[in-house]
Amino acid sequence: MAVQNSHLRELKGALRDVLAENEAIVDHAEANREEGGPDIQVEGKHIEGFRTNLTKARDLREQIEALEGQKEMQDWASASSEEPEVHAEVKDVSEITSVGQSFVDSDEFKYLAGGTNGYTMHVPYQVKGDLGGMWQRKDVYTTLPSGTPSQFGTPQRDAIVDRAHRAMRVRDLFNVQQTSTNLVEYFRVTGFTNNSATTAERSGSPETFTTYPQSTLTIAGAQAPVRNIGHYEVAHRNVLADEPAMRGIIDNELLYGLRLTEDDQILNGDGTGTNLTGITQTSGISTQAMGSDTRIDAMRKAITKIALAYYEATGVIMHPNDMEQVELEKDGQNRHMMAASVALGSEARIWRLPVVETAAITAGTALIGSFGIGASLYDRMEGNIRVSENHSDFFVRNAIAILAEERIALAVKRPESFCTVTGI
Repeated sequence: MAVQNSHLRELKGALRDVLAENEAIVDHAEANREEGGPDIQVEGKHIEGFRTNLTKARDLREQIEALEGQKEMQDWASASSEEPEVHAEVKDVSEITSVGQSFVDSDEFKYLAGGTNGYTMHVPYQVKGDLGGMWQRKDVYTTLPSGTPSQFGTPQRDAIVDRAHRAMRVRDLFNVQQTSTNLVEYFRVTGFTNNSATTAERSGSPETFTTYPQSTLTIAGAQAPVRNIGHYEVAHRNVLADEPAMRGIIDNELLYGLRLTEDDQILNGDGTGTNLTGITQTSGISTQAMGSDTRIDAMRKAITKIALAYYEATGVIMHPNDMEQVELEKDGQNRHMMAASVALGSEARIWRLPVVETAAITAGTALIGSFGIGASLYDRMEGNIRVSENHSDFFVRNAIAILAEERIALAVKRPESFCTVTGI
């Protein structure tokens, strides 16, 4: 960027020089006219120089405009379009304010203070930048254990270690659709008899035109109501203001908690009350018992069952304990059968299918299916975070509630496109 600015200054300086040369030519012509000579009579070499300078000026102007346009786009691209940023700068200690003051001065706090919707902060508060050790910090603990030395200097506090979240969840196997209603109505295919056949044009005596055979499609109307998944955490307002890292930890944990419950509902929801009807609780899905087979052999047979129902399996869901056993399986020479894929650091796969490991599925059972084809996941509202002090006596306690919420629906349209593998 510094090189670009330097080049821009050079171009502007060259443009000024060219314009100054042409201005001098015009001044010379004006002086000649005032002395009684012909109107704006200029020597040929000056005319040629004037024209050459005009061409140079136009070229320089185009280069300057191009560079300025590029600089503007780079500045725009590097700026955040979603969140206000707080950049720390080195100041005299007396000039440094606390993070709490930064929070009070932030756009998010001003929105909260002047809001009309129950004083609810719909925009998450985040502080970016290197705040450094000169910022004042508030104790995040409400009480200290007895005997804790509190007067011997300032303790060093390391940051809270965030959870290492699993990148892939059950929803990642779906092509998630959007819905604007609270109820999705659909047809569930419960059976199909394919009687299509080659048929003669005419038959019988006297000849009659042949009727094609009839196939049978069995369908049933079904409903997928939108269900809410949510929870909240309580925190002191000053803690979030003085410990900005705390806010990110809480937000991440709350959103991650939604995904854990979402996994369980998509797989195991029993359809009663506020629960989804999960895939494993839907009648019509097939089952493949492991029996005397190996785990991967049983799963391959399940894939075949799905293929014979005219669907293509797209994913495998397993409990982490079961996936561990799959990866630890050895051949007759005591070699790990999946060592090659593990060593390459590739995505976890079984029979070319991506694997989602989740404790939401019962250990000893795997689910293989045509996700996104045989079943559809709908987002009425994606997972989001809201903050409010308008709860109970939170206002006078200077406390806030941080709420995570999502609204989803699940429609299992083709149960035969899923197969559970049991006894693994």
